[in-house]
Amino acid sequence: MIFRNFLFYLGLIPATIFFAILGTIFCFLPFKQRYYLITRWSYFFIFWAKTTCGLRYTVQNPEKIPTENGIVFCNHQSMWETIFMQVLLPSQAWVLKKELLKIPFFGWGLALLRPIAIDRKDFNSVKALIQQGTHILQEKRWVIIFPEGTRVAPNVIHRYSRSGAALAEATGFPVLPIAHNAGLFWPRGFWIKQSGTIHIAIGPTIDTHQKTATEINTLAETWIRQTVAELNHTQEFNHAIKQ
Repeated sequence: MIFRNFLFYLGLIPATIFFAILGTIFCFLPFKQRYYLITRWSYFFIFWAKTTCGLRYTVQNPEKIPTENGIVFCNHQSMWETIFMQVLLPSQAWVLKKELLKIPFFGWGLALLRPIAIDRKDFNSVKALIQQGTHILQEKRWVIIFPEGTRVAPNVIHRYSRSGAALAEATGFPVLPIAHNAGLFWPRGFWIKQSGTIHIAIGPTIDTHQKTATEINTLAETWIRQTVAELNHTQEFNHAIKQ
């Protein structure tokens, strides 16, 4: 297992540097072409994690993904799901901490994708999110939000931020809840990844018209928490069967 994880990083690090440099060289390209070029790194990441670490995945109810863009609420357990979103959905922007853009190579490439970078210490961060998010949505790009704000271990409950729900209330764009159990295989703080199948579940689209931010948040959070619990239970049951 340690050797397989070593191979993963052995391939990932030079690939990250390569795509960051490539993106910088071709930064003059129109955004659509630049986005396509840089996000090939995400496809490599998911492929390489599967090849070296045995991290497979399955998506439940992919037909529930709307054809029109909206706002995604997703639980946050690892780095894996943040990258997978670029494989699952078309053109998008993540809501993330501004400090991530300072990470050498990774952050530089990330900046070229025009994410919604927020300074959490700024009192006006929610206002900035709504302004930037509205512009992104009008461009017909998805907005990806991890309302827990940080990676949370499986079976641990963390408060949901209302900022994403505030964006939904202000714009009227629908919210698509997505749940997964990636943290069972890629736990926070561990560089060793466990092999297995990550389960991703697509939830019912939430119509945000005439709903308050609190109501939107509650609907999304309730579905995600319940679904994550079901995914964890299924994983534990399957593991017990194999023993």
